[in-house]
Amino acid sequence: MEFRHLGRSGLKVSEISYGNWITHGSQVEEEQATACVRAALELGITTFDTADVYAGTRAEAVLGRALAGVRRESLEVFTKVYWPTGEGQNDRGLSRKHILESINGSLRRLQTEYVDLYQAHRFDYATPLEETMEAFADVVRSGKALYIGVSEWRASEIRAAYELARQLRVPLVSNQPQYSMLWRVIEAEVVPTSDELGIGQIVWSPIAQGVLTGKYQPGQPAPAGSRATDDKSGADFIARWLSDEVLTRVQQLRPLAEQAGLTMAQLAVAWVLQNPNVSSAIVGATRPEQLRDNVKASGVKLDADLLKAIDEVLDPVVTRDPALTESPAQRP
Repeated sequence: MEFRHLGRSGLKVSEISYGNWITHGSQVEEEQATACVRAALELGITTFDTADVYAGTRAEAVLGRALAGVRRESLEVFTKVYWPTGEGQNDRGLSRKHILESINGSLRRLQTEYVDLYQAHRFDYATPLEETMEAFADVVRSGKALYIGVSEWRASEIRAAYELARQLRVPLVSNQPQYSMLWRVIEAEVVPTSDELGIGQIVWSPIAQGVLTGKYQPGQPAPAGSRATDDKSGADFIARWLSDEVLTRVQQLRPLAEQAGLTMAQLAVAWVLQNPNVSSAIVGATRPEQLRDNVKASGVKLDADLLKAIDEVLDPVVTRDPALTESPAQRP
């Protein structure tokens, strides 16, 4: 496992991190989830990403129990706040009330005194940004988070938050966007802005929810037990890529992966790590062997000819529009 600085901060993270968006507390039983976390640790992953909303707060609790007993200083634990975690009118968003209450709940479930990174899971258009950033600053000053970040924010929003964070003297160091060979929305505006400001990307869905593994075949039904067949596991999210045109082009990547000595999944993860603004790629797993495959992408360098060939195959089906954002149902 290789490590990278998170943006221009001094914090180092494993360039492949473990996330539990639609696995812990929902798709995977706790015993299997714990086995995946243990495998991640054995493989050198030190960075773990979750959020209070995942599985209705259960994912944080499962991760907390799975990491219990591991030396805390050897880990980088990330979580997020924004989405509803209760029925109350203040159980959502980025108000001061919700942020300060949510960090306490997250720390309790994760069984830790602090998180290394506390992230705003979306931009809150109903709350003044000054209120949000002042609350995050208080979280940092109280010692409950070491750094702050955002997730799926537009370039202009990141810049505005960065300026406030600089005035408040708190370290805003990261953004967590979707990024893969098929979804390149961040390249036009978010990456150049982040690079200028010293903010690193912690990217989610580098394998496009499994589509880039090649297991979905054009003209064929989705494999039984796959995410495309499970409403609780992102079936609505993955549907965007299940057209025959996309799947046919993904299959054309197979010989390119074989020539590089990589599996399809390894090629996909290695591809996002070629972007120097990417600090870490988040992978999830329902079985330890999936992690063992994915981590082999760490340290892989793809040559210019291979990158060009990938672009030639996928260009007609790549999404690049920086105006696009995820819907509320599609939570990383």
